[in-house]
Amino acid sequence: MSIAFFTNLAVFIGLLFGLLSVSHFCSTLFVKVFSGLIGGVLFGVVLHFIYGADSVVLEKSVEWFDIVGKGYVRLMQMIVMPLVFVSILASVARLHDASSLGKISAITIGILLFSVMIAALVGVFSVNLMNLSAQGLLQEVPETVYLNTLETHYVSRISNLTAPQLILSLIPNNPFSDLTGANSTSVMAVVIFASFLGLAAIQLKHDDRVQGECIFRAINTLQFWIMKLVHLVIRLTPYGVFALITKVVATSDANAILKLGLFIIASYLAIAITFIVHGALLAISGINPIRFFKKVFPVLTFAFTSRSSAASIPMNIEAQTHRIGVPQEIASFSVSFGATIGQNGCAGIYPAMLATMIAPTVGINPFDPFWIMMLIGIVVVSSIGVAGVGGGATFAALIVLPTMGLPVTLVALLISIEPLIDMGRTALNVNGSMIAGTIASRILGEMDKKVFDEDDNWKLSEK
Repeated sequence: MSIAFFTNLAVFIGLLFGLLSVSHFCSTLFVKVFSGLIGGVLFGVVLHFIYGADSVVLEKSVEWFDIVGKGYVRLMQMIVMPLVFVSILASVARLHDASSLGKISAITIGILLFSVMIAALVGVFSVNLMNLSAQGLLQEVPETVYLNTLETHYVSRISNLTAPQLILSLIPNNPFSDLTGANSTSVMAVVIFASFLGLAAIQLKHDDRVQGECIFRAINTLQFWIMKLVHLVIRLTPYGVFALITKVVATSDANAILKLGLFIIASYLAIAITFIVHGALLAISGINPIRFFKKVFPVLTFAFTSRSSAASIPMNIEAQTHRIGVPQEIASFSVSFGATIGQNGCAGIYPAMLATMIAPTVGINPFDPFWIMMLIGIVVVSSIGVAGVGGGATFAALIVLPTMGLPVTLVALLISIEPLIDMGRTALNVNGSMIAGTIASRILGEMDKKVFDEDDNWKLSEK
C-alpha cells in the first residue's frame, strides 16, 4: 500500500473526528448531517481532482471508506424488518376495529398511487420540454451483457405476471423467510403478516382480557426496545452520509456525465418539479411545505446518498412520528407501503421518461394524449411491488417498456449514469411516502400540529 493511500485514510479519519466535534457546538441532527454532506462533497472533489475516477489508489481508499458508508447502510438495513414488523403490529393492535385499518390503508395507498401518476406525467413533460430522443444512442457490449442478465433473472419472473398473480405475490406463504428480506416484496409480506397478528391480538383481548393485556404489554415493550435500537443507529447518520457522498463524488465518471448530460438535467428537472408538486399537495392540505422539508431534510439526505428507500425506513418513521406529528399507525403504513408501492422517482418518472424518449424511434407520437394516458396507467400499475433498493428504477423500466411494446436497449446505455440519477430519485421516493403519511393523517384528523410546529427538531436526545 502506498503513502498516498495512507494519507487518504488518515485525512478521512481526521474528517470523521472533525465531524464528531460538531456535536460540541450543535446537537441537532440537521446541522450534523448537512456538515457531513458538505464535507463529503468537498473531500470527494479533492480526491477526484488529484487521482481521477479510475485511480487504483482511489479505488483502494474508497474500499476502506466503505467500512463507514456501507457499514451504516447495513446497520439501517439490519433494523428495517424488525422495525416494520413491530411498528405495524403495535399500530394494528392499538386500532379499535378492522375498519380503521382498512381506511388508513386505502387512503395511504391512494395518495401513493396518485403521486406516482403525477410523477409519470412530469417525466413525460420533462422529456418533451427538452426534446430528448433515443434516436442514435447505442449500447456498449458490457452494458448489453448486464441488460441480458437483468432480463433473464428479473423481467422473466415479474413482467409476465398477470394482475391477480402480482397481488398474490405480495401475500406471504413463509413470513419467517420474508423477515430475512429474501424477496423483493418482503416488506409488504411482513406488513400483511404483522397486520394479521395485530388483528389477532385485538380479538384475543376481546375474548380473554387477561391474556390480551399480557400480549399488549409485550408488544409495547418490544416496540420501545426496537425504537431504542433505531435511535442508536440514527445517531450515526452524519458519518454514514459523509462516507457515502465522498465515494459518489470521488468516483463519478465525468465522461459518462458529459455524454448523457441532457438526460441527467431532464431527470433532475423532473425530480425538482415533482418535489414542488409534493409541496403544493402539502400546502393544499394545510401543511407548511417549507417547515416540512426542513424537518425531513436528514431523511432525504440519507436516502440521496444511500440510494435505498427500504434502508431509509427507520429514519422515515422517526421523522413522521417525532418531527411531523403523524400517528405511529399511519406513519408505519405509509413508510411500509411507500417502500414498494408508488415510488415517484424510480417507478414513476424514470420509466415514463424512457418510454417517451424511445417512442419516436418506433414511429409513435410521444405527444399523443391516448398514448400518454396508456403509459401513465401502465406505470401506475407496474409501480406496485418495485423493490425499495438501488436499481429499482431499472427493474421498473424493464417492466413498463416491454408492456408498451418498446425496446429496452436504452436501459443498458443509461446504466453508466444510473447511480447519479438514482440518488435524486430515491430521495423523491422517500419524500413521497412521507407526504402520503402526512396528508393521510390530516385527512383523518389525526395529525398532531403541536409536534409539527415545534422548532426544536431532530435533536439527538437519548429518549
